[in-house]
Amino acid sequence: MTKASLFAAAALAAFMALPGARAQEALTVAPVQIADEKAVFATVESRSVVPARARIGGTLVTLRAGEGDRVEAGQVIGMIVDDKLALQIRALDAQIAGLEAQRAQAATDLGRVEALVNRGTLPTARLDEIRTALRVAENALQARRAERSVLVQRTSEGEIEAPASGRVLDVPVTLGSVVMPGETIATLAEENLVLRLRLPERHARFLSVGDPVRLDGAAMLRDGRGRGTIGLVYPQIENGRVVADAEVKGLGDYFVGERVRVWVSAGTREAFVIPADYLLTRYGVDYVHLARADAPPMEVPVQRGRQTPDGVEILSGLAAGDRLVRP
Repeated sequence: MTKASLFAAAALAAFMALPGARAQEALTVAPVQIADEKAVFATVESRSVVPARARIGGTLVTLRAGEGDRVEAGQVIGMIVDDKLALQIRALDAQIAGLEAQRAQAATDLGRVEALVNRGTLPTARLDEIRTALRVAENALQARRAERSVLVQRTSEGEIEAPASGRVLDVPVTLGSVVMPGETIATLAEENLVLRLRLPERHARFLSVGDPVRLDGAAMLRDGRGRGTIGLVYPQIENGRVVADAEVKGLGDYFVGERVRVWVSAGTREAFVIPADYLLTRYGVDYVHLARADAPPMEVPVQRGRQTPDGVEILSGLAAGDRLVRP
């Protein structure tokens, strides 16, 4: 045997002694089912945008919220004053005072008439008239007090309360504006932000509640989490697109209306997936080591695909049944 043959045999024996080249540790390539992900743009939106409306008409004298402020449900963000309500309350106070005097006079008259009737001086019919007058005065007094309570309630409705907890998106009025009942004073986005996806309708049959959603690497959240799930698929298709909401934790740091690229599942397909450590990259080209029975492994160029949870997808260069060893 020549020196060259002895050297080749020694090299082969040394290579076969390495752990990565052992036959029992070779990876057999086989097609697997993976999710066919599609990249789409989603918009950070609030699940519901609610307006804070004026309940009475008047002048806006206080405004305690601006664009971007966070508010809590029930928090007073403004005050509307209608001067006519105060004048009407004072008018009713005067009427109530007069009716109270009438009731007091009727009660006094009733006592006197009862004494005279008991003595036989006056007829019983006069006593009935006085009692009726007293009841009329009491009922009129109750009616005026009820009217005053209504005006006081309307005055308290001048307080503009936040209908939900969230962030103020828009305040279309300014301090001193004259507003009408039902006019929007501020628009609030609730705190539960979602990613709203609009996909072509051909993907509607692949989309269901619970499907995973993956944010693009450039749009990862600050805490490193970039995954979520489909929480709601709207049954109505708008302009040839199906609308769905994805729930992703940590969206509070995003702007409402910001666009984010996400990956969603659009069915499944067969592909070759191998662990990343089976790939060797040299000068921008990816290689794998193909195991052979009676020869050292051979480097084979492959085309790398996208990263999956189980490894790296191989688009070309491998066939089912190939056996790979780590480089």
